[in-house]
Amino acid sequence: MSLKAKLMKKRNETIQRPISLQAGESVSVVSPIYPSVVYASETPDMLDDQYEGRIQGYTYAREGHPNATALAKQIDLLEQTDGGIITGSGMAAITAAIMGTLSSGDHVVGGDQLYGRSLRLMKSDLPRFGIEVSLTDATDISKVKNAIKSNTKLILIELVSNPTLRVADISGIVSLCQEKDIKLLVDNTFTTPKAFKPMSAGADIVVNSVTKLLAGHSDVTLGYVVAKDKTINKSIYDFVVTTGLTPSPYECWLAERGLMTFPLRFESSQATAEVLAKYLATNKNVDRVLYPTLTNHPDAALVKQSLGSNGCNMVSFELKNKTREAANRFVKQLEGIAFAPTLGDVGTTLSHPASSSHRGLSEDERLTLGITEGFFRVSVGLEDISSLTEKFELALKHT
Repeated sequence: MSLKAKLMKKRNETIQRPISLQAGESVSVVSPIYPSVVYASETPDMLDDQYEGRIQGYTYAREGHPNATALAKQIDLLEQTDGGIITGSGMAAITAAIMGTLSSGDHVVGGDQLYGRSLRLMKSDLPRFGIEVSLTDATDISKVKNAIKSNTKLILIELVSNPTLRVADISGIVSLCQEKDIKLLVDNTFTTPKAFKPMSAGADIVVNSVTKLLAGHSDVTLGYVVAKDKTINKSIYDFVVTTGLTPSPYECWLAERGLMTFPLRFESSQATAEVLAKYLATNKNVDRVLYPTLTNHPDAALVKQSLGSNGCNMVSFELKNKTREAANRFVKQLEGIAFAPTLGDVGTTLSHPASSSHRGLSEDERLTLGITEGFFRVSVGLEDISSLTEKFELALKHT
């Protein structure tokens, strides 16, 4: 007799878990939410079989649950891989990828224009655990090569950097990693698997902040990580479980729902972003515009090589007046656009790296990256382009 049957047989007038829901003949077209913290097994032998991989099942939600599995499988399809792991945030995925791969005494090379919290992790936290760090220009393969040491085990890059939109020499870095037996970790958040598939290009580990374009509605905080090598993937999974970087079933369910429209949202926002970038490049109050497909992009050859015609949905630009006062005036006058340090939402958002994502860097460090007080990043959403250009036109007049 099954466990479920035994429990039902014992039931009398006592209110008692679990109550079995009868499925019926038809099938739900929407994934159900599984909020259960624990899953009951019939015997200790059955539990052994689950933990040792002879049968599939769930035990404790920190170790995995159906909603995380469903979401991971959907993103696996997009990334053309398998075994993806969902975490509680994008930074949890980055942290797990690094800590699940490296040990004390190892050395990691990172791009010097990573997301601000990734830079902080590299510069402030990893050294505390005995992991050496070097940051370098990922657009220049000679500089990447010079940063490598005898104990280098990992290179971390964003193909398109946050927020300066510089493009890494991915083919050169892949070749270098293969030559030196170094693992390559690519944060694919800006580009997404719609524009670029790191595994297909030769990366060993891929991370996405599901919070952003994949989920797309600014209502979940989740990450995704997967390693090509199954042993490394298991090590990353074990780190996630041990440190409790657990995703919420409800947020996984919301993200899966948002993911269903991801391809359509990506194409629409990308098309609008390119037009907005071209418009900003003609505005007299804008000093420079960074967008991958613009002909004057500093890494135009690398864009064509790795992204083709994809420019994605992010636009960065710098005011002619590079003061904080001008930045404040601009933001106050930009009506209908949320000033918020996020990206990938259905609504367009504006961020100011000097006061948000890169505030942890010194002013000199920010200036070295080209991030002045007049530097802004736009995450383009689904609004009509004429509405966006009108709003930017009016606000820029006040700078």
